[in-house]
Amino acid sequence: MRASIAFAAFAATTASKVAAHLQNSTYYNPVVPGWHSDPSCTFVDDTFFCAFSTFLVAPGLPIYASKDLINWRLASHGWSRPDQIGLPNAARNVDWQQGGFFAPNLRYHDDKFWLTCTFVEVPWNASGQATLLGTVQSTSDPFDSAAWSDAVTWDAVDIDGDLFWDDDGTVYLHSAGIRHQTIDLQTGEVSEPIYVWNGTGSATPEGPHIYKRDGWYYLMIGEGGTELGHMETIARARNITGPYESNPNNPLISNANTTEYFQTVGHCDLFPDGKGNDWAMCLATRSGPEWEIYPMGRESILTPVRWDSGEWPVFSQAHGLMSGWLLPAYSHDVDGIGPFIGEPDRVDFEPHSSIPSNFLHWRWPQDGAFTVSPEDHPYSLQIVPSRANLTGAVTSDDFALTGKTGISFIGRRQTHTLFTFGVDLKFSPEAPDQEAGITAFLTQLNHINLGIAQSNVSAQHNNGSGLEFRFHVETVGTINSTTLSSTVVTAVPWCESDTTHLQMHTVNETHYGFSAWPTGRPNEKIVIGHASAEVVSGGSGPFVGALLGAYATCNGAGSTNSTTCPDGGNAYFSRWRYTGAAQEIAEDEFVPSF
Repeated sequence: MRASIAFAAFAATTASKVAAHLQNSTYYNPVVPGWHSDPSCTFVDDTFFCAFSTFLVAPGLPIYASKDLINWRLASHGWSRPDQIGLPNAARNVDWQQGGFFAPNLRYHDDKFWLTCTFVEVPWNASGQATLLGTVQSTSDPFDSAAWSDAVTWDAVDIDGDLFWDDDGTVYLHSAGIRHQTIDLQTGEVSEPIYVWNGTGSATPEGPHIYKRDGWYYLMIGEGGTELGHMETIARARNITGPYESNPNNPLISNANTTEYFQTVGHCDLFPDGKGNDWAMCLATRSGPEWEIYPMGRESILTPVRWDSGEWPVFSQAHGLMSGWLLPAYSHDVDGIGPFIGEPDRVDFEPHSSIPSNFLHWRWPQDGAFTVSPEDHPYSLQIVPSRANLTGAVTSDDFALTGKTGISFIGRRQTHTLFTFGVDLKFSPEAPDQEAGITAFLTQLNHINLGIAQSNVSAQHNNGSGLEFRFHVETVGTINSTTLSSTVVTAVPWCESDTTHLQMHTVNETHYGFSAWPTGRPNEKIVIGHASAEVVSGGSGPFVGALLGAYATCNGAGSTNSTTCPDGGNAYFSRWRYTGAAQEIAEDEFVPSF
């Protein structure tokens, strides 16, 4: 087990964010912590905007805004309506836990923001390939999710579409491969693709971006796959179709074959800051070369770029502590629909309030599954149970049990190495199948849950509360996992409490602890179990990261192919709290959260 944190040792030497901006350009990565992968960024009117992948998560395609490159606020979601891409219930057609929206591209042209993406629908089609739907949306207001248009779509040749407007007004689309097409943004009509560059010879050339400078077309791509061999490379040509000349100093950035804590660095995007400087946002995992424990998945890091006229861009390499260009002035004066990344959650579900915009579902849930402050339970979030539990039966003939019709789960990204998450739960199950609780959730095949359910044993003997804790670790999605799937049952020892506080916290950077106590009586706390963060790292979700949240299920009870549970089993969650404590920026090196 790695060294534990000692706050006093570094607190005296760690400057605040404000002071860091005033003194120099030193900052900490990741600047966009938690699962925020495949960044694509642009700079408009003194504001930086970045979009990120979300795959099956809904609402999807978040757009974040920042004035200073360090403090990022949720501005909107590009996918806020289930039918927005012209496929009703799109995510319900996807078997693969990593299907859905891959690698968005965010650009600004003619007073509009343009968001391009590929929706990957699996199972495979008759020719043995995934169905790839290209999508493009636009808005003149990036701070309003409802303002994003319905998508114009086309049959995509690959993932990672990138838009580029040339000087003559022609719009080009580049995709993984690396393939080049023209596109009509009003109709979705695309030309026949041509291959323009296959990279430097590493696997999986993808994530292309085109930039035009000094008469050169620069084509930047990711190579090596989003794994330990990941890298970013670049080529240039005088004509957009090539031939492309590879940068003799490729790769631009990579931590492959190093002992650096930040690994899998790549899939970058370049953008200016309005003061003559260039920056790149790239994805990375905080895993070290072992690449075993990284529950926050692929996060986004910032690096300065020197790009002299007529020359190749030169990246600073990726570390937790960075220095470079003078950052823009510290600012929280940013519009948005949600909080800044890293801020704590203090959600009391007041009457007439809405579900916080940074809360997420695994696929779109059933209508009516979530109600804020119902009349009979004010200041709580009512969750109506789903027939599918968090795992579901992904190959079941009973479609409702696969999870594809939605599971009654709601969560927020884990955004800190060390944190505490807790809720109060009021729950009166009427059958052993009814269960509600909290979870660290990666996919349906990798998660850790602490639930409350009715106990057959205690109910039959009229003993105690009649309830039990179920601590479940699901690892079926991890091949050769060192942790086996398991469920440990513990009787709820108190009888008189109306609600129970459920808590999850990081014991250290590698393990979660789960505990419970009667609300208002923390002196009666009992520790239910511990689990390794490896359970929610990689496995069936190498593209995503841990979500922390609440769920309710009837564990398959009810009629075949019905999405409705038998009566009863509604769960009421209140006093939702998430507090970050620290970020690990290098092996055994932590900085406190601000």
